Amino acid sequence: MSDNGCGFPAPGLNSFLFKPLFTAGGFEFNKVMLLALVTTALVVAFFWAAFGNAKVVPGKLQLAAEAGYDFVRRGIVYETLGKKEGEKYVPLAVSLFFFIWIMNIWSVIPLAQFPVSSVIAFPMVLAAIVWILWVSLTFKKHGFVGFFKNVTGYDKSLGAVLPLVMVIEFFSNLFVRPFTHAVRLFANMFAGHLMLVMFTVASWYLLNSYMIPAAGVSFVMTMIMILFELFVQAVQAYVFVLLTCSYIQGALAEHH
Repeated sequence: MSDNGCGFPAPGLNSFLFKPLFTAGGFEFNKVMLLALVTTALVVAFFWAAFGNAKVVPGKLQLAAEAGYDFVRRGIVYETLGKKEGEKYVPLAVSLFFFIWIMNIWSVIPLAQFPVSSVIAFPMVLAAIVWILWVSLTFKKHGFVGFFKNVTGYDKSLGAVLPLVMVIEFFSNLFVRPFTHAVRLFANMFAGHLMLVMFTVASWYLLNSYMIPAAGVSFVMTMIMILFELFVQAVQAYVFVLLTCSYIQGALAEHH
C-alpha cells in the first residue's frame, strides 16, 4: 500500500496487480486468470446441470436457469432482433450475459474480491469477438459493396458533406466501436472496485484510530457501495449484450 503522508494507505493501481500463482515456461498464471476460468466452469456447470436432463415439470435449478435464459432471450435478443432473426443468437447472448455478470460479481465475493472485467484484456477480447461477428455478418449479408456502405454510412442525399461523414463513420465503426464497447464495461468495473477498496480500507483505518464513529459511517458507505455495485454489475452485463444485439441488428438490416 502507498502512503499519502497522513498514514492512510490510499488504494491505487496496486489494487489491480497480482503476483503469479505459478509460472510455466515464462507464462504467469495469476488470480484474475483463475477467476476467469472458474467463471467459465460455473456458467457451463450451471446450465449443464439445469438443462442436461431437463424435465417437463422443472425443479428449482432448471426453473432458475429457464428464468435467466428467458430474460436474455425475450428481454434483450427478441426486443432487438425480433424472434425470427434473433433465435440463432440467443446462445451467444446468454453466454455473454452470464459470463460477464459472474466475472463482475467476484468483486463482492469474500476471498475473491475482484471483478475480472476490471482488467481491460477480458472486455477487449469479448468486444473483439462481437466485432468479428459483426464484420463477418455484414460481409455475408451485403457483400463487399454493401459492407463498405454499411461501415461508412453512405447516403447520396448528404451531398457535399458525404466524404467527411464516410471517413468519420468508417473510423467510428471499425475502430472506435469495439474500443468503446470494451471500455464501457472495463471503466465501470474498474471505478467500482476502486471505490469499494477505498471505503473498505478507510473503515479499517478509522476503526484503528481515535475516529471510531467515522469508521461506522465508512462501513455503512461500504455496504451501500456493495449494493450499488451489485446493481451496476448486472446492468453492465445487460448493456454489453444489448449493444452486441444492436450491432448484429445493424449488420442484418437492409441498407439502401
